Amino acid sequence: MSESFKPFLLTYDGSGDFHTLKRYEERNGYEAARHAITEMEPADVTEVVLKSGLRGRGGAGFPAGRKWQFVPGKDKVPGPRYLVVNADESEPGTFKDQALLAQDPHMVIEGAVIAAYAIGVEMIYLYIRGEMPQETVILQKAVDEALAAGHLGEGLYDTDVRVDVTIHRGAGAYICGEETALLTSIEGDRGYPKIKPPFPAVEGLFGQPTIINNVETLANVPHILIHGAEWYRSMGTEQSPGSKIFGLSGHMKNRGLFELPLGVNLLTLLNDENLGGGPWQDLPFKAVIPGGSSVPVLAADELDVNMDFESLEAAGTMLGSAGVIAMDESVDMMDALYNLARFYHHESCGQCTPCREGSGWVERILHRFHEGRGREEDLQLLLDISDQMAGKTICPLADALAMPVKSHVMKFKEDFLKHTGGEIPRAVPPSSWAVG
Repeated sequence: MSESFKPFLLTYDGSGDFHTLKRYEERNGYEAARHAITEMEPADVTEVVLKSGLRGRGGAGFPAGRKWQFVPGKDKVPGPRYLVVNADESEPGTFKDQALLAQDPHMVIEGAVIAAYAIGVEMIYLYIRGEMPQETVILQKAVDEALAAGHLGEGLYDTDVRVDVTIHRGAGAYICGEETALLTSIEGDRGYPKIKPPFPAVEGLFGQPTIINNVETLANVPHILIHGAEWYRSMGTEQSPGSKIFGLSGHMKNRGLFELPLGVNLLTLLNDENLGGGPWQDLPFKAVIPGGSSVPVLAADELDVNMDFESLEAAGTMLGSAGVIAMDESVDMMDALYNLARFYHHESCGQCTPCREGSGWVERILHRFHEGRGREEDLQLLLDISDQMAGKTICPLADALAMPVKSHVMKFKEDFLKHTGGEIPRAVPPSSWAVG
């Protein structure tokens, strides 16, 4: 970790008006948007973002500039195109986007305006999770301020560019964090994921080309436009450049959000006195989920790993949303997995049989373990069910449960065996039912 690194996304100073336009403009707010729209061609804006190496911060890590390039020209697909800001943050252990929206909404709006200009969008839909009522109020006020000050609307900065923002509140479905389910929700339908292709960049919202970007992804864009691609690449690693907001929760002394260059070592993140501060009750760490609850868990002997996309993939897990959940020796990993299984079963939309039936089956098996009635052979059954769920559904929700199941069972088998041996009630045969 570089000693000279200074956070540029998390600069909140604790003051009550930090989120206002006045305070944002004091920090040169909207200068990047003005520069892009008045002095650059849309393709040049995309090229700068592409050269910076900015990768999506919602979990998948796909290069943002390359994603923008997928939008076909209006000569090929006439009509409007849309930018959708994915603020439906609902991954357990993840709370970075909520903080950005509450503390610095104009930074997100400016990033969205720049992206909209780059891809020829006049309407931005900002899809915010229904459980963020306070952030919705703050965001709406920021949109109103930006519109009144000429940072949104028609004739931006005395040009013929127009960009508007519509805030759309979700209703609390985890599945709507998946981009195609999010789009169907905006369209007024039930939030069901769609089979791809066609991909949203070609046929998305209302059947038109659509780009979906995460809140944190767009928050990076104004800084890249102001400081340049090389500045951004000076942080992080060659393949994972820039900074990342890490959300620390669980059994560590310091919990919260920390912005650091990508590639920081996980042990440093957990134990540095200015970061996680080490285990909160001085019990050793037993396991850590490095990227939100849907990624494979790391055992205590696997924690010496760098927090970037490639290093974590090589370690058999994922950076995901960088929601780091630490668990010490007091945690029963069977109970931890049971808690996750109940969540993912509840949030399955039910469209795909492997997810709908598999998540319920996993929960029922883990419920037996929870009651002390598990069987050792159930561990192999859990692995088999996970194999039949992963990669066999329209969206990755089935994988989001299958990956934790496999990693928990394979790495912490003894925690499951402690819950075996109890008597399993036998079903009452129909012939013994009373009639009449």
